[in-house]
Amino acid sequence: MAKTYQITPFVKTSNAIVTILLRAGLKMGPMILLTVPGRKSGEPRTTPVALIEQDDKRLLIGSFGDVNWVRNLRAAGHGILTRGRRKEAISVRELTPQEAAPILKRTLNMEGGANFAKPYYDVTAESSLEEIER
Repeated sequence: MAKTYQITPFVKTSNAIVTILLRAGLKMGPMILLTVPGRKSGEPRTTPVALIEQDDKRLLIGSFGDVNWVRNLRAAGHGILTRGRRKEAISVRELTPQEAAPILKRTLNMEGGANFAKPYYDVTAESSLEEIER
C-alpha cells in the first residue's frame, strides 16, 4: 500500500533552505520555485518543485499526490516559475490519466532523484499502463 505524504519538520526546514538558495539563483538540478495564488486566500504561495523536461514538454509532477501546491495550481490554472531574478509566468493544464501514465512510468524508472517518490505509489516502473492509470 502506498504511503500517505505527511510533511515533516525536516521537509519544512529543507524546503525553506532550498527556497533561499533558489531565490539567490543557485541551480539545484530540476528544482525551481513555483508561486501560485492560494485557492482560498488568493495570497501568493511559493514552494520549491521539480520541473521535468520530457518530449519537448515541461512538466510539474505532484509526486506526493494532492498536496496544497497541486490544489492551488489546479484551481488557479497559472503560476510563476522563479530562479534567482528570472521569472516566468506559466499557464498549466492537468493531464488525463491516459496522458500521465507513460510519464509516471518513465519517472518511476528514473535513477536518483525520482526514488524518493516511489513509496507514495502503488505501482512500479514494471506495472502496465492500465495499472498506472488506475
